[in-house]
Amino acid sequence: MTDPRGQTSWLTQELSDLPASLTWLGPHEHAWLERLHVAKRRRDFLLGRWTAKRAIAAHLAPATPAAAAIVIRAAGDGAPEAFLDGTPLPLVVSISHSDGRALAVVRSAGPAIGCDLEHVEPRSQGLVDDFFTPAEAARVAACAPAQRDRVITLIWSAKESALKALRVGLREDPRHVCVIGDDAGSREPADAWLAMRVAVIGTGQSLAGWWRSDDAFVLTVVGDAVVSPPVPVGAG
Repeated sequence: MTDPRGQTSWLTQELSDLPASLTWLGPHEHAWLERLHVAKRRRDFLLGRWTAKRAIAAHLAPATPAAAAIVIRAAGDGAPEAFLDGTPLPLVVSISHSDGRALAVVRSAGPAIGCDLEHVEPRSQGLVDDFFTPAEAARVAACAPAQRDRVITLIWSAKESALKALRVGLREDPRHVCVIGDDAGSREPADAWLAMRVAVIGTGQSLAGWWRSDDAFVLTVVGDAVVSPPVPVGAG
């Protein structure tokens, strides 16, 4: 599924894809689910784990481990880590969910990656004012009104992916990273990943990334050495 150049596989699933039973959860995951009392958090947890397990199982092909044998645990910094029968898998995994849909990306062990899935919807100017860099805010101001929501969603999604790749998440100020691009977001590619970059302010570090429109969603994948566009699970 992946290669040393950092090729990444991806999969999306919807709530309708979830199995009716919970036999695919391991004991650790059952225990974690029992601690979640808000229905939305339970749905998001289940959908994210199911999507990640399916992506991991495809990555491990032709081996066919039972879904319950694959366990996703949160590391100390919150990043997901994959185990098979209690043994850490040499994989990098990232998970995201939004509006009844989940995204999982998987690649062989190496630098961290981050993914994000966002539903394109109206976003307030306050989001731009509070969390976007001046360069990003200028891109929003310059875009066509019909593309404003998509551009804001794309920039925010790429920031989330980058902060996951840096393993800091939203504990870090989103203005610590800046999404680089010219007309990124002004087009709606059909089934295509487009390249982008994310600069880490004040460090000289730049992360590679990819984004795509998928129905009413924006998907982003960011990390070191993400040199080729993600491929669908089961391809490559």
